[in-house]
Amino acid sequence: MEQNEIEHNAALVETVISSEEIYQGKVVHLRVDTVRLPNGREAKREIIQHSGAVCIVPIHEGNVLLIRQFRLAAGKVLLEIPAGMREPGEEPAVSAARELAEETGYRSANLRPLFSSYLAPGYSTELIHAFLATDLTPGNTHMDADENVELVPVPLADIERRILAGEIQDSKTVAAVLFALRVL
Repeated sequence: MEQNEIEHNAALVETVISSEEIYQGKVVHLRVDTVRLPNGREAKREIIQHSGAVCIVPIHEGNVLLIRQFRLAAGKVLLEIPAGMREPGEEPAVSAARELAEETGYRSANLRPLFSSYLAPGYSTELIHAFLATDLTPGNTHMDADENVELVPVPLADIERRILAGEIQDSKTVAAVLFALRVL
């Protein structure tokens, strides 16, 4: 990074003055930070702390293996790629292999990183790592006790149309599948 860019970025940085933990849950923690803005004013930031996640675009016999499940926050059933939280200290590829096997029963001989991105950096620390999984072999699912999902194979040739038609509304799925189509 050039010196001008470093100085320009430094002029945008907010400094945390204080932090108050509001809630500590199984999946997320909520805190409210008081920050000093570069112009000297103070502001509040509500931050959801999350351990990070993975998502996987599994390709098998010309299909993308999607998961259909009810999402309470959305209030409806969504089609998504397999995904899940990273365990503390767990490498993203290990998390991806585990989540793929848990939710679909498949194991991948070729797990390829696609990208990493923040899902909602305005209020969340969650960083998700996307992978492409090919050379799949079937096995048994090992879903978590609170998961209720259905495996839905969607022809690769039909996936982009379904995204454009709004049939797939999950942002991680849209981004990862469209990225995977570029590299396949």
